[in-house]
Amino acid sequence: MLQRFLDPATLASISGLDLVAKTVVDGFVAGLHRSPDFGFSQEFAEYRAYTPGDDLRHVDWNVFARSERVYLKRYRGETNTQLLILLDASASMGYGSHSVNKLDYARFLSASLCYLAHTQRDAAGLIVFDEKVENYVVPSGRQGQLFRLLHAIEKAQPGTRTDFAKPFAHFMDLTRRRGLVVVISDYYERPEVIIRTVEPIRFRGNEVILFHVLDPQEIAPHFREPVLLTDMETSNTLEVSPEYVREEYRQKIDAHIEALRDQAKRAGLDYFLMDTGRPLDEGLREYLAVRQGRM
Repeated sequence: MLQRFLDPATLASISGLDLVAKTVVDGFVAGLHRSPDFGFSQEFAEYRAYTPGDDLRHVDWNVFARSERVYLKRYRGETNTQLLILLDASASMGYGSHSVNKLDYARFLSASLCYLAHTQRDAAGLIVFDEKVENYVVPSGRQGQLFRLLHAIEKAQPGTRTDFAKPFAHFMDLTRRRGLVVVISDYYERPEVIIRTVEPIRFRGNEVILFHVLDPQEIAPHFREPVLLTDMETSNTLEVSPEYVREEYRQKIDAHIEALRDQAKRAGLDYFLMDTGRPLDEGLREYLAVRQGRM
């Protein structure tokens, strides 16, 4: 019954990002508690993944023996982390073939993650970018931070072209504390460029998650007649046939997704494709399952 409230179109009809975030997170947590497959949620909250340089004395070898994954125990007072979201607000994020465009979906996701961090008393911050940094909310856990984050997310509008270099340089210059870095984008850039830009953040001991937000028509378009497509960032146009869409385009987008996923994995980054037609909490639950090796 709760699931129907988490459909993207229904979320778009809810007034206020704060209520959207609460709705998504409450549904997400309820799903964890209902499903026997997510009985590890307590363990997930009490452990963090090993990163090079961590003290091996804190490794839980029992968990390693069961899962072949290296986790460190997080003791009371050490469980709080820092979340920093990098939100792509370039022009291409304004595309949508249904009631929720990519930026709307990315806003819902960003707001939900900020709300979740708030409930866990974690510090959270935000960088909104296109070809430059448009907004920066310094990571903090102080009172009023959730309001500041949601306000900045609400203000994000489709801008110009994407330039990953500038926001990540901004991150490297201003952020010293290790934590969880979430990058939300449609990633219309060569995979090797994306990974080369993002990878240094991982070297600093951060856990990095790439959420790849695409519209259903970008993943599997359906055209019955030739159409004129316009690049939302360059305004270049291209006439394409249904045959091109069915064959060559599908091969190219599938190859792009696969290359980004594979290169992210090799670099130690987590990658997850988010289809804007899917319920948001469903995507979050599946993502968590992937992270825990349950799928």
